Amino acid sequence: MSAGRIERGYGSFLAGLAWVGCVLLFAMLLVIVADVALRNIPVPGLPRGLAWSNEVSELMLYLITMCVAPWLLRRGMHIRVDVLLQALPPRLAWSLEWVGDVLGLGCCLVLTWYGARAAWASYTSGALNIKTLVTPEWWALAPLPVAFALLSLEMLLRMARLYAGPRQPRHDAVSTG
Repeated sequence: MSAGRIERGYGSFLAGLAWVGCVLLFAMLLVIVADVALRNIPVPGLPRGLAWSNEVSELMLYLITMCVAPWLLRRGMHIRVDVLLQALPPRLAWSLEWVGDVLGLGCCLVLTWYGARAAWASYTSGALNIKTLVTPEWWALAPLPVAFALLSLEMLLRMARLYAGPRQPRHDAVSTG
């Protein structure tokens, strides 16, 4: 299997995760609308609101972020301040792209490691989140190291694309000219 085919497959996987994020967003919308409707429109036999809606919505918002972040990074749609890079000589700007990617990779790897440690510690200790719903704490912690592992992989792929491309700053999601 060629490297290009693997990268395309990985891109499709990330796009699938982004679709999962879209489905979660729609589900969150339904939960919030149902909660508001039930609080304001009395329906015999149904509760006055969904007591768990805020808790579930918070978790969904977090999961949406974890699902969509690697896809956004791949597409160059992450937050990026590139005004300086566009003003610098191309070779220097290309070098600074490398600095940013190496720092980004380092941060992603650290968050992967510590996220995995926190999730494992929570799993082994049997810690619980006790709010309206009682759930194992590791359920909420487990997506973090997975997402940051995917972000780490995407940072490596970005670095490979930067190396293979022209010696100039990236022009994905550029906010100037």
